[in-house]
Amino acid sequence: MRRGKSVLLLGPRQTGKTTLIRGNKADLEITLLLSKVRRQYEVDPDQLIREVKALHKKNGKPPLIVIDEVQKVPALMDGVQYLIDEGFGQFILTGSSARKLRIGKQVNLLPGRVIQLRLDPFTIEEFQYEFVESYLKYGSLPAISLEKDPLFREEELDSYVDLYLEDEVRAEALVRDIGSFENFLRLAAVESGNIVNMEKISQDVGVAASTISSYYQILEDCLIVERVEPYTKSVTRKKLIRSPIYLFFDLGLRRLAAGEQANLPQKHLGALFEQFVGLELIRWARLQEKKTSILFWRDANGPEVDWIIKCGETLIPIEVKWTETPSLRDAKHLELFLREYPQAKKAFVVCRVEKPQLLKEGIDAISWKQLYEMLQ
Repeated sequence: MRRGKSVLLLGPRQTGKTTLIRGNKADLEITLLLSKVRRQYEVDPDQLIREVKALHKKNGKPPLIVIDEVQKVPALMDGVQYLIDEGFGQFILTGSSARKLRIGKQVNLLPGRVIQLRLDPFTIEEFQYEFVESYLKYGSLPAISLEKDPLFREEELDSYVDLYLEDEVRAEALVRDIGSFENFLRLAAVESGNIVNMEKISQDVGVAASTISSYYQILEDCLIVERVEPYTKSVTRKKLIRSPIYLFFDLGLRRLAAGEQANLPQKHLGALFEQFVGLELIRWARLQEKKTSILFWRDANGPEVDWIIKCGETLIPIEVKWTETPSLRDAKHLELFLREYPQAKKAFVVCRVEKPQLLKEGIDAISWKQLYEMLQ
């Protein structure tokens, strides 16, 4: 903002976008969640141009304009582009969905005119539950993380699923078959972190596999799921998995969408812990100045590595284990990966140890609490 740039701040609902932008003293704030305000700009999008020009004339300089949930009236984007190009205003735009900003001939994502940023829920560096199980059960949305009473956390999550996932997302995507979409949503939550079998889910839901693929695209566009691509480069392996996996952006939300209770079975904690670490890595990667990707590596014949950090040509493989007593056996696929990919110089087993342990030269076992420290 100090450089005079305009910003498009994307992030799921209730991650704190509105709270964050309140720190900037705006000359005009427009909240499109309010139906009365939204209808005004839907009927007359050029009203924004007239208002900003009036402020520019009054102030003698470009005013700061905040538009909250801009995807509600995508027609405003053309006016915003004009006002930026002509130097009439500086903008902070927020959105909880990129879907309406990407689809259709009339859409304008303001290429080259705004800096796109992403606001995620809390990371473990910002806020720490006392036990990792709390992350797996309740996730890390700010309002829910800061709520001390587990009963209230549960109520908040339940409300989020009802009001946002099942109503707003469905309505925004114009899903006509409500029952099929709700069944899909539950199965997608259950399958979070797994290789997606579109054919199987389509049979379970009772719609075409192409429809299931479009449903996943809806969740991705609405910032509900993170799509993680596989790492597929190999000289020796011909059967590397090439399908992506999807992670629900918040594990508390995932649990409620899957219809699971808070007393999670012990047998599920390992898989959820793996997703938790993956989400933290994705959020960390977004904050890096140099382009950093989070991938996974899986051979159909058995060997797999949970997460791969790729920065340039550098690879860092990471295994996630729900254990307090890691051994070299937990790192056998990391050893294999390090042998096959010379550009990978070190590897980590992320688990629940109290202090770091050297399992083998180049392979350390660390606590999930030390994840960000390890990545520095």
